[in-house]
Amino acid sequence: MIYLTRRERFNAAHKLYREGWTSAQNEAVFGKCSNPNWHGHNYELFVTVKGEVNPETGFVIDLKELKNIINTYVIDKLDHRNVNLDVDFMQGKMASTEVLAIEIFHQLKPHVEAHGATLHSVRLVETENNSVEYFGD
Repeated sequence: MIYLTRRERFNAAHKLYREGWTSAQNEAVFGKCSNPNWHGHNYELFVTVKGEVNPETGFVIDLKELKNIINTYVIDKLDHRNVNLDVDFMQGKMASTEVLAIEIFHQLKPHVEAHGATLHSVRLVETENNSVEYFGD
């Protein structure tokens, strides 16, 4: 078993808020992240896959294919977008980094598996001090 990690980057805006709460409740729970005019991050995404090395290619997965999967199903949908408003797989969900990482994992998993590897984890870095890592259900 070998693990392979690919890093990608994207920029996106979001806000944390609950529609059924007052502005004061949202401010109390989410602070500046509930800014009605949104706020943005320069995210770093680390996608780790695992599997056996193919003896013919020497790859667990072709990195060109992994890059294409990540870009098609995640980066192209998130980069320079509003997570709350523009991203199909985030509709109706809290736009926290935790939920975003889970949903990115779900977007990538079937496509990674179709190429013979297993999606091990998704690590999403929101700031230099904050990141989350999701290993699947």
